[in-house]
Amino acid sequence: QVQLVESGGGLVQPGGSLRLSCAASGTISGIYAMGWGRQAPGKQRELVAGITNTGSTAYADSVKGRFTISRDNAKNTVYLQMNNLKPEDTAVYYCNLQTSSSYWGQGTQVTVSS
Repeated sequence: QVQLVESGGGLVQPGGSLRLSCAASGTISGIYAMGWGRQAPGKQRELVAGITNTGSTAYADSVKGRFTISRDNAKNTVYLQMNNLKPEDTAVYYCNLQTSSSYWGQGTQVTVSS
């Protein structure tokens, strides 16, 4: 069983930056990928960014060029650096760990507002 705990969310003004962190704990056998998803009120879950064990990354078109995903395998932690935030980025952000099973964290609220 894997537990994921997100941190770093909060209130930020448009154009500002935040860095989200997600620490994984429990029995982790073979991490194939980690990533982030988000869900805004009235919208479906959107996959934002992913990163493989080898460091290959992929981003949703909506965040490409503004967000950067990275990982620290020694700490079982994944990060999401978010720059030039926009009001439409407001959502609950969820951490994902993909191994033989898929695990999701409890989520952290990101609100972009002036």
